Amino acid sequence: MPAAVIAPALSDDELVELLQLMGGADSVELKLTVPEAQQRAAVQSLQLDPLDAQIRQVFFFDTPDLKLNKAGLVVRARRVQGKGDDSVVKLRPVVPEQISDELRQSEGFNVEVDAMPGGFVCSGTLKAVVPSSRGVKETVAGERPLRKMFTKEQRAFYEEHAPEGVALDDLSVLGPIFVLKLRFFPKDIGRKVVAEVWLYPDDSRILEISTKCAPRDAANAAIQARVFLSSHGIDLSGEQATKTKRALEFFSKKLKAEAKAAQTKTAEPTPAA
Repeated sequence: MPAAVIAPALSDDELVELLQLMGGADSVELKLTVPEAQQRAAVQSLQLDPLDAQIRQVFFFDTPDLKLNKAGLVVRARRVQGKGDDSVVKLRPVVPEQISDELRQSEGFNVEVDAMPGGFVCSGTLKAVVPSSRGVKETVAGERPLRKMFTKEQRAFYEEHAPEGVALDDLSVLGPIFVLKLRFFPKDIGRKVVAEVWLYPDDSRILEISTKCAPRDAANAAIQARVFLSSHGIDLSGEQATKTKRALEFFSKKLKAEAKAAQTKTAEPTPAA
């Protein structure tokens, strides 16, 4: 079953924590996942044309038993239509005040609060462009070591937070996931809104609608987004699914099944001549 939770209201203590995190963040992303049964109606109401979407191919890297995920570390690479490749090392949760000044000043580093109905998380993300000389397609095909796809700064960030004994080159490829990303600018709220459809190999999908803003604008942006989505009949109290978690769990299960099948085949007795 897809990983999802019913969206409860935040407690007073959670609201205080959220405000504190936003005070130290660089940006806030407000997210909502639309229940699968309502996705077609939402797309029609928002007048989203899939032919306007940008195609993305997303790969995650972890151990088969998801040791990085359990440690709060996400390692990812993407192929993006018309833009090229990029790589990411992300840590979550983080406390903004506990991040070093050197890292905060890095051009590729961003502290962001992701907020959705009933929950939030603050993450630190170190992103870099992947040159064509060490592109994602060739790396996941095994033509060069995985570590070559990440910058020296990203590798140092990874090594600081990864579980002991788990090197970048030890990680398995989990993916790809195909993603359609569409940007649009509703006049009702006067800011960019993004719709992403994540298409999973088991034929399930996640439709996420999001908008980014500065922390100081988060309250106003949240009210505007709520009114805008409600006016299009989109349920704000439905189940909230996590794109990355679903992908990791799907491919982890697949890797374990493949390993088990390989062990069974190796253990089978050799037929007599």
